[in-house]
Amino acid sequence: MTVAAPIETPRARAPEPIDWALAGRIARRVARRDPLASSYLAGSLASDFTEVTAQAEVLVAEFTGLRAPSPARALVLDRAGWVDANVGSMRNLLAPLTERVGERIARSPFAPIGRTVTATELGVLLGWFSQRVLGQYDLLVPSDDDDGAIDDAVYYVGVNVLALEKRYAFWPRDFRLWIALHECTHRAQFTGVPWLRPYFISLVNDLLSSIDPDPKRVVGAVRSALEEMRRGRNPLDDGGLVALLATPEHRGTIGRVQSLMTLLEGHGNRVMNELGARHVRGQARMARVLEARRHTGGTTGFFHKLIGLEAKLRQYEVGEAFVAAIEGQAGPRAIDAAWRGPEWLPTAEELEDPPRWLARIA
Repeated sequence: MTVAAPIETPRARAPEPIDWALAGRIARRVARRDPLASSYLAGSLASDFTEVTAQAEVLVAEFTGLRAPSPARALVLDRAGWVDANVGSMRNLLAPLTERVGERIARSPFAPIGRTVTATELGVLLGWFSQRVLGQYDLLVPSDDDDGAIDDAVYYVGVNVLALEKRYAFWPRDFRLWIALHECTHRAQFTGVPWLRPYFISLVNDLLSSIDPDPKRVVGAVRSALEEMRRGRNPLDDGGLVALLATPEHRGTIGRVQSLMTLLEGHGNRVMNELGARHVRGQARMARVLEARRHTGGTTGFFHKLIGLEAKLRQYEVGEAFVAAIEGQAGPRAIDAAWRGPEWLPTAEELEDPPRWLARIA
């Protein structure tokens, strides 16, 4: 007589600590549809951004020597589309963290409440930022769940661009080129330097994998960020939610990530300013407007701010001053040494002392 082997029941997947679908729905509701979205002014967005993105890519490549392996692709999104893109990115890159938190939540009787509260308040933050973001390059965390339509695209939130053009009477074509220069510089950095993207992702994954927060801390961090936003402050400027959850021994990794972002943002601003002065009418006034906006949002991705990858306001200034000093002392392409490999990147101390970095790489 043979005995049938017992049938193994597949292990149930632990719930995620955030109800992502709910977060997206709330974010889209908070984002609201701006009347300009249906204005005749919106008709030129797609064609204009296709053209200025191609123009910006050529200008950036000639100026920096960083060349992407494929042409840049512009994608104009509405606020809801931007929310969906960032929800997908956040969900994928935060997976090493949320999987472990989900295992704890599965054993908690308060799991449904926690998932809902976190999703609600995250959705409010996303919706708020969706009203401010102008452009974003997000090859860093491509989504596996969609059809790839936004992967490796430089995308722009059309209605927000129109709102600033109208408010400040910017020349539309020039303002759109101005935005494209910054985002295409970031694309050139991450696609023109072969080791940079995998190195960056490895740092982030190491950080997220090493953090094992209590679900209550996740909810508390989101709620603290929301309270800061209500007080009129950018709640994510001091390292994002990850910094709030990180233990002291992990802050060194956060520092390395932020040093890298300081360099990349400083380099991006330097390229944007240099090329903008030559090719964009009204560049100086646009720079003043966007500088003010950085206090509450800036032109880059909300997701980077959320997990602490976006440099603080002062770090933008430090990064740009570092690149300017390097170019002033050693020539316009001296910064190219930083693209040789991770060991050539400036440390936080060297960002504050450019001659120190020059002496080391020499």
